[in-house]
Amino acid sequence: MELALQKKFLENPKMYQYLKENSYWFKYLNRDANIYKEFESKMKELYKERPTDKISEMIDNIDLINGVLMSLK
Repeated sequence: MELALQKKFLENPKMYQYLKENSYWFKYLNRDANIYKEFESKMKELYKERPTDKISEMIDNIDLINGVLMSLK
């Protein structure tokens, strides 16, 4: 695996944890470093770090606050 990829994994604890939990990615990343984008996408999908996940979570929080405020009336 390229040193630049190893450095990225060590800098990001969630990415490193995902790599440890899904060790089959070692084989793929050793064979082709261009698969890194796919790896990162899968990791963000699992840990809900995509922009759509963040927006959805924010909407859920707003709905929760709205529900609490409506019940206080």
